[in-house]
Amino acid sequence: MSKLFGTNGIRGVVNEDMSSELALGIGKAWGTMLRSTIQRPKVAIGTDARLSNAMLKTAISSGLLATGCDVTDVGLVPTPTLQYTVREQHYDSGVIITASHNPPQFNGIKGVAEDGTEFAKDVEDTIENIYFKKAYKLPDWKNVGALTTWDGAIDLYINGILKCVDIAAIKKQKFHIVLDCGNGAGCLVTPTLCKKLGVAFTPLFCEPDGTFPGRNSEPIAENLSAVMKAVPEHDADFGIAQDGDADRAIFIDEKGTFVLGDKSLALSVRYLTKQRRGCVAVTPVTTSNCFEDVVKENGGKVIYTAVGSPIVARRMIETDAIFGGEGNGGLIFPKMQYCRDSAMALAMFLEILAKEKQSLSMLVAAIPHYEILTSKMACPNDLKQKVMDTIVQRVKGSNDVTGVDRTDGVKLLVRDGWVLMRPSGTEPIFRVYVQAKTKTAGEQLASQYKGLVETVIHDLS
Repeated sequence: MSKLFGTNGIRGVVNEDMSSELALGIGKAWGTMLRSTIQRPKVAIGTDARLSNAMLKTAISSGLLATGCDVTDVGLVPTPTLQYTVREQHYDSGVIITASHNPPQFNGIKGVAEDGTEFAKDVEDTIENIYFKKAYKLPDWKNVGALTTWDGAIDLYINGILKCVDIAAIKKQKFHIVLDCGNGAGCLVTPTLCKKLGVAFTPLFCEPDGTFPGRNSEPIAENLSAVMKAVPEHDADFGIAQDGDADRAIFIDEKGTFVLGDKSLALSVRYLTKQRRGCVAVTPVTTSNCFEDVVKENGGKVIYTAVGSPIVARRMIETDAIFGGEGNGGLIFPKMQYCRDSAMALAMFLEILAKEKQSLSMLVAAIPHYEILTSKMACPNDLKQKVMDTIVQRVKGSNDVTGVDRTDGVKLLVRDGWVLMRPSGTEPIFRVYVQAKTKTAGEQLASQYKGLVETVIHDLS
């Protein structure tokens, strides 16, 4: 049986591996699962700005309706808006049609649980199992579901964010930012949020367009030259760039410098742990030690997880964490909700700058710095587990290795930093992450352990 759900839902190229037939079947499997425990499930569905959204939304809605679920279409909304709506309006589940940062020919289907978090793996596995067995449970004609629409999701979401930050302090500073929505779903929310917070903004790509004409949807440095140039040109306090479904936020300081995601995490958690000392924060094993450094400054504790925002979010719930997130711009503020949320991240950064009364570059400069290097190499999926086990065997007894962590892949604690060798969950590749205090030390570690992984893969092939 092939695997449909990856680390962030089901994704594929439209009308190739992401088809209306697939969406219809997933809808029937999803509804069958919900009906196994709920007599008349209520499901909210929304989309990002992609051209194929109506096709997939209609198909999966039809499948849900066929199984006796009531479906509410909330329209074009960011993923965190849909998640907040599911929780606050007491839906039994939610569907967001999005491929996040992928190119425009892609689209996807992501599931949301009743508490607003992304589906856990066991739920996705159940849906897949029903889908592949075609074990759909369809009621008689009198008990199919009803379809309604609701246009209140965006207002509900924005008002939720406004309750979580110090509006008066933000308005007092009269901030000016450059806002790059990347022609994604953030266009429907973030400009309005800025206005309600009294923040002037220079808009970039703030019209929803599923072809992403302004820039590639993924908010990485090579795609953000326009916002990086615009911030100093407009003498802005900082810039923000969102991905296609507006759950990730990348910041640009007032000098036009790209702020690494790990630094955004550390800046946020430093501010929050000052307010509640001794608390817990959660992040994946890929995150730089700068995060743990600032948490320990305030007497807190870091819990490391496997990669994946749903894994981080659920661990946060279990530990009553004050903050969590991933280094790709996925910041999770439980005061608002347990999911990556770019608009909430923007509001919180505005509050941080307003309260700290320092520029973004000054705040970032105060975060401990480590060199992070990444590389990747091909590895057949069926060899991944053997590669990890073999790596552990080959480093046993090494004087350089002071510890081994198997939370996700193989993470080696070494004298000059750490090395993480981790198989991709979606591609036939291995990734090697290296952290060191200097670039030279990092390059040496990267060369050494990339070579080790390549040798192991070769030996096992």
